Amino acid sequence: MQLNMRSNSKEKEILIGISDLEEDKLSQMVRDFIELDHFETLQVDELVDHNPTTYLSLQDILENVTDAETEILGKILFYWRNMVNNNMKPKELRQWIVNRLRMDHYEASLCKTSWITTFGRPSAFTFTGDYEYIDVMMKESNGSVRLIVDIDFRSQFELARPTQAYQDLSNSLPSIFVGTEEKLNDIISLLCAAAKQSLKEKGLHVPPWRKASYMHSKWLSHNCKKIALFVCI
Repeated sequence: MQLNMRSNSKEKEILIGISDLEEDKLSQMVRDFIELDHFETLQVDELVDHNPTTYLSLQDILENVTDAETEILGKILFYWRNMVNNNMKPKELRQWIVNRLRMDHYEASLCKTSWITTFGRPSAFTFTGDYEYIDVMMKESNGSVRLIVDIDFRSQFELARPTQAYQDLSNSLPSIFVGTEEKLNDIISLLCAAAKQSLKEKGLHVPPWRKASYMHSKWLSHNCKKIALFVCI
């Protein structure tokens, strides 16, 4: 059974709130993204057979999309499709997207988190981690909401020697994530639990960088600084 997600309905969702864009170009861009996204090619029956509760929980999280999330994703995909320089490094690409969002009057920032992780007993080893992502503050009727944007989201959950169940689950993640802190927190908790089970089945220990606390720190660390950018379009 193929995943029942039609491109026409998805196009309409992404067009919400971005009527200033050229609809014909945007519609084609959305179709291309849907066709390339591995999530669309997965077999639902195979995923459910591996771990029905985990898969269906992840599906519920990913399908619960707000208008604000849809709007920002549509903008980013539009920028990406019309990008002149296709050879930018990831850091340069994040900066470029932030600048483009700001040009369209969004309150976007490049954020850098940092944290200290200890492992071993008693705290025998200590190392620091850091990570960069984009955040966008969106105004809604009941206040403002912070959206986190990660343009290389799926790869953050890759495991060496994963079980087939975990491989299929992680492949169902979007390559570009746009969502609230709450949505991200739910995904991290679910995927880290699945990663722990995968490693256990392979007879491997869970490394510190695959634990939920470490993954949370990537995007949700309290030590988060906004990086000043030069305008570069």
